[in-house]
Amino acid sequence: MHAYVFPGQGAQFVGMGKDLYDNVPLAKELFEKANEILGFPITDIMFAGTDEQLKQTKVTQPAIFLHSVILAKSLGADFKPEMTAGHSLGEFSALVAAGALSFEDGLSLVSKRAMAMQKACEQNPSTMAAIIGLPDATVEEICSAIDGVVVPANYNCPGQLVISGSNEAIDAACAKLTEAGAKRALKLNVGGAFHSPLMEPARVELEAAIKAAPFAEPVCPIYQNVDAKPYTDPAKIQANLIAQLTSPVRWTQIVQNMIADGATQFTELGPGSVLQGLIKKVDRAAVCESKQTL
Repeated sequence: MHAYVFPGQGAQFVGMGKDLYDNVPLAKELFEKANEILGFPITDIMFAGTDEQLKQTKVTQPAIFLHSVILAKSLGADFKPEMTAGHSLGEFSALVAAGALSFEDGLSLVSKRAMAMQKACEQNPSTMAAIIGLPDATVEEICSAIDGVVVPANYNCPGQLVISGSNEAIDAACAKLTEAGAKRALKLNVGGAFHSPLMEPARVELEAAIKAAPFAEPVCPIYQNVDAKPYTDPAKIQANLIAQLTSPVRWTQIVQNMIADGATQFTELGPGSVLQGLIKKVDRAAVCESKQTL
């Protein structure tokens, strides 16, 4: 079975999607439509902006979504997903690519999500840190013993777990995790504590928009971040998407479940090849490829 996966924030690079815009009429049309929906020329920043401009959450999230989804649509009849998944923001790309949401509604939700997360970050100064080389259970245990908010946020692959929380609690957790034998406890250059209780204001803000958007049954199961299980029921997909902002991304478990359910080939669509690397760390035998253009 062919699984398609879609990257999240951090995969962006200047020049992303330009090849599609220049060579695929449908892609050009969708990029221009995106500029209208967003109310600013995001293609200018994606194709020829600076890293700083592209790093703004309100730009980054729609940019990655657009590159991923427009690439999937540009594949036309060659895009035949039998299962899909996306890492954090990438879940929205997976939903649109699989037909659970329209391009316009997906982009609108991603833009609202980015703005809501930006606002939540400004309300609560906070951060994330990558913990390398410890079992998940050890990281969970140490986080739960720290005063303040610090929680596992991204289960990326065995031995790589990203934690999320207030600045002080992250510092305290990093010190304890290093003492416990972590190879690295590296603070990340992110806007705030994504996938933690500190995103609750963003979850509340986004909930109404997700509930108002028309969801359809996708063409194949979507393995969702909150519990790593496959879904096709629109109401359940919506509920899981609302919970996603304050819940951890269970990427390790998603890959394990996809393989257990028959995935024989993984194709990553969009910028970068981060997910391809993570899938290989979950299962060295997995057949993976990354596509950034046709």
